[in-house]
Amino acid sequence: MNAPSTDLRQGAGVAVHAPGRLHLGFLDPSGTLGRRFGSIGLVVEGFETVVSLQPARRDEVGADPAASGAELERAVAWLQRLREETGLTNPLKLRLLRTLPVHAGFGSGTQLALALGRAFAACHGLQVDTPTLARWLGRGLRSGIGIAGFDVGGLLVDGGPSPDGAPAPLLARIAWPADWRVIVVLEPARRGLSGAQEREAIAALAPLPRERAAEICHQVLMRLLPGAAQADFAAFAAGLNVVQQVLGAHFAPAQHGSPWTSPAVARLMHWLREAPGAPVALGQSSWGPTGFAIVESARRAEDLLAAARTAGVVDDALALQVVAGRNTGATLAAAP
Repeated sequence: MNAPSTDLRQGAGVAVHAPGRLHLGFLDPSGTLGRRFGSIGLVVEGFETVVSLQPARRDEVGADPAASGAELERAVAWLQRLREETGLTNPLKLRLLRTLPVHAGFGSGTQLALALGRAFAACHGLQVDTPTLARWLGRGLRSGIGIAGFDVGGLLVDGGPSPDGAPAPLLARIAWPADWRVIVVLEPARRGLSGAQEREAIAALAPLPRERAAEICHQVLMRLLPGAAQADFAAFAAGLNVVQQVLGAHFAPAQHGSPWTSPAVARLMHWLREAPGAPVALGQSSWGPTGFAIVESARRAEDLLAAARTAGVVDDALALQVVAGRNTGATLAAAP
């Protein structure tokens, strides 16, 4: 993978725009062949973290209204780690201009860390690849799709971290078909599991049987990826729906017995699954609460949402957004 490029001169301020991603599922969360996890992910338009970093006379930090104050605390801690890794301690002005929804299934922590790392490298003229930045900042310990998505975008599959701790290799990258759309369903007041709670929840789950992991891998290799590569939406949707059904049942014990973190998201998703017409691929991104419904066109997305609102299945707590897939990674520009 190639790091995002920039023609900014060394020492200039930089703003990094890092896109969000949806986690579409694990290949083998229990590691039945000795290699755990492996992930399927999609980088999307419409959601991003934006970090600005530039030289200053003294350290300054701040967050704009579109950014999270809690994320600013994490960014300051990561800036300190970058300084420790590189020995570069000159004063900097750090601003968070925008952040992804936190603990909602968009990979907010990894994108913030990598955006800051790339900005730090650009400001100092460092030639360092994204996996190295991720290792410095402790990201990508289970999934590699956030790292690959930051560099190249698209539909991604990684092989999970190796037993010796080496980061997950990228196994496949498919350009997302231009016409396909994703209905992103958020419940902003809820948060998915993260940190220690996430680790405890995974540890408490019964192992996913090998035959179920094999079914996921078969669906990914022979339906999901070929479907995306040839813009065969029916094949893609059939494969992803099986993957999400298997994983939803596996993770349900950690989510009060449901494949969904949010009851409001679940209600809409159940309705979309039964909606007449062309197929829909749907599921929950990571621990949620964000759900997604992938359809083959913008018109199909608009018609489904209109029908869902008419049917009264869109809860007031939900925020809906129709987005395209994104086939490019992070971008760099001069600091504002």
